Amino acid sequence: MTTLLGDNIVSALGFTTDDNYRNVKKGVSGLTPFTDRFGLPEPFVAAAIDDEALEQAYAMLQIPSSKVYTKLEKAAILSISQALRNTGIDPADERVLFILSTTKGNVFLLDSADQVSAYEPEQVYLWRSAELIARHFGNANTPWVISNACISGAAALIAAQRALQAKQYDYVIVTGTDMLSRFIVSGFQSFKALSHERCKPFDVNRTGLNVGEAAATIILTEKEDADMQPGDVVLTKGAVRNDANHISGPSRTGEGAYLALKNILEGTNNNELAFVNAHGTATPYNDEMEAIAITRASLHYRPINSLKGYFGHTLGAAGVLESIISTHALRDGIALKTCGFESLGVSNPLPVVTQTQPVEGHRCINMLSGFGGCNAALLYTLVKP
Repeated sequence: MTTLLGDNIVSALGFTTDDNYRNVKKGVSGLTPFTDRFGLPEPFVAAAIDDEALEQAYAMLQIPSSKVYTKLEKAAILSISQALRNTGIDPADERVLFILSTTKGNVFLLDSADQVSAYEPEQVYLWRSAELIARHFGNANTPWVISNACISGAAALIAAQRALQAKQYDYVIVTGTDMLSRFIVSGFQSFKALSHERCKPFDVNRTGLNVGEAAATIILTEKEDADMQPGDVVLTKGAVRNDANHISGPSRTGEGAYLALKNILEGTNNNELAFVNAHGTATPYNDEMEAIAITRASLHYRPINSLKGYFGHTLGAAGVLESIISTHALRDGIALKTCGFESLGVSNPLPVVTQTQPVEGHRCINMLSGFGGCNAALLYTLVKP
């Protein structure tokens, strides 16, 4: 059984999972307004990691290195270091695999020659960032890079599960990370997809998404049934289904999302589900598509939430970060409030969680969708006493 051994989140809400989860339970949002950021004329709202605080936290690792790391790489290294604590895992072991999930990596290095000069030219490539991160921990294996739009984190966790089940490795360290840049923000602005206020997932007054920075890590291994302990969380199954609807617009029937849900729910009693954590970007088409897919999968009577109102859309980190927060909520027997939601604004009557509430059930689902019609769903199970 693919078991979660350790995790960590570095985000605008803190540099540990405990800090992030505590803030979410308190209803704290990391989203703040930005004006004239990256020299862009339009204001936007986002969740950004404090650069100075990150530098201080990274310095506390006291790991000497001759390499010059970018913000993305430092955040990933910090997240992995925290996730490894108390696991007893040697990250340099040849039976350990590193997987980096990211959509754009160090794309900011394309902005100007001045910025590129401070780093290796090859750090603009995703494979090089992954290599630098793995080598930082003394791991000589070739790291994997998963870059599949906004389902990257979920796809990386599925790839990790397959590698473990094939006995290629004993442990897999999955890190999802993306940072804000002129390229990313202006790209979403060109779609008119960014909101000038905090996002409102599934709400009738939603006006678009917010983007966010994060580095989130999950460490996985395979355990025999006899070795499982009450309180362990298992990645039971994951699925990716691409409906190829449009380069940027989701299917109006939620086809890919529905097929991913159908796959992971095969042989599962829906009444065992504590909640469904939807992608919930607060864009008109995404939320409507998910509402249709959830209803088609007969999940419209289970509690539904979105975490985008806390972290923004963290792109390649989303699947990992939101899995961490959701599995901690599953352990606590709660469904977390959907920050920003007030009145339902989708055609299907979803029970969107308005206040953090106790729930029954020992399973939860994470849903992800992305450009190009890609969709993913992950099913997690809490081992009961």
